[in-house]
Amino acid sequence: MSSIYIYWDESHLWGLLAWRAIKSWGLPHRLVRGDEIADGLLSAEPPLMLLVPGGWARAKYDHLGEQGVSEVRSYIRHGGVYMGFCGGTGLALTGPYGLGLCPWKRRAFTDRLQHACSGHMFTRLGERGGLTPDVLPERPLIPVWWPARFEYQPRDDVRVLATYEAPGPDFWVADLPLDSMPKQPLADLETQYGIRIWPEFMTDQPCIIEGNFGKGRYLLSYAHLETPSSPDANLWFAHILQRLTGLSPAVGSPSVLPAWNLDSLERRWPDAAGGEALAAAKAALEEIIALGMDHLLIFRRNSWLLGWRRGIPGAYINSLYSMACQAQNLVPTPEAEAYWKNHCDAFLENLDMFSHGLAGYLLAERLAMSVPESSGDIPSDSLREQRTALFGQHMQYGGLFAKLARVLDKLLWLALRDGGD
Repeated sequence: MSSIYIYWDESHLWGLLAWRAIKSWGLPHRLVRGDEIADGLLSAEPPLMLLVPGGWARAKYDHLGEQGVSEVRSYIRHGGVYMGFCGGTGLALTGPYGLGLCPWKRRAFTDRLQHACSGHMFTRLGERGGLTPDVLPERPLIPVWWPARFEYQPRDDVRVLATYEAPGPDFWVADLPLDSMPKQPLADLETQYGIRIWPEFMTDQPCIIEGNFGKGRYLLSYAHLETPSSPDANLWFAHILQRLTGLSPAVGSPSVLPAWNLDSLERRWPDAAGGEALAAAKAALEEIIALGMDHLLIFRRNSWLLGWRRGIPGAYINSLYSMACQAQNLVPTPEAEAYWKNHCDAFLENLDMFSHGLAGYLLAERLAMSVPESSGDIPSDSLREQRTALFGQHMQYGGLFAKLARVLDKLLWLALRDGGD
């Protein structure tokens, strides 16, 4: 039976969200990696859809390599279906490190705050019918998590399904919750200081688009329709999957994707297979999160998503924590069990160094925010060096984080690739 392939490389938290949605609806699926695609998997065993989650588009491109890129383009050109969320959308665009499925390019940001937007937004629909279900409300409320933007060009071969309209009740810009900020005083401050906080730049910008590439189709969304507990988004995602693949959620499955409560995921990975080590990893990351929360650097957005003060590497911490929580909740395959036994000792050693270094870094950041300059400040170069050792260069993650993420990423792939749970 043909199924949905989820491109796993460099997806981390966002890959888990996509997997969890497809799994919750009981749809046949398989996790695939760039080297498998480069080796001809899409032509040998064509899927109903290639679903590409969020993450860093350039890294996804690099994992495919030239041959993998050619294989994806050939699969779509000959009748395949591509659906991308966020980073998966960026991967499909035209330009450096893009597949060129869609003729549009990624639009550059003119202000770093433009990339710091997260939460639900009210949207305006294009024509209903086809990939847009009739039962959606007039202004669907759908989530974006730090989206990039399309370089809009009116073309007959690119159809806009939705545009952004206005922020929803849980919308944040950086670490500022807009719903708690009176709009007129905020507008006065923007005028007085020449800053732009209210995301007017997003209004009327395309959010979800579709088009054709050869005999195939693509649907690209900077909105995360796979977000748990997001009714309008989940309804739309299920409708798109049915229209593009013919697959409908299993009878009895939830129409709204269930909440993903990371804290309360029970441990199912057996002790004999290294479950205690995974539990220790989860606990170590929880200590880091608690430290960040105690010092007002990290906070809870919802049951699966952290928030953080601007400049704090909260996205990396959130990603590791989500992977550790989900991994310990799985029943391992023999391949996953063997891999973890071979890597858990080195992983825990690196995690210990990471936790110690990150605790010091978070405290240094807190002191840098709070200690008066007359008392001697913490040099920014020192903070930058600490962060680089832990997380690598900006937008090119590395350091101890990369070592930990690679192990958890492969562990999850081995446990889940053939539909495991």
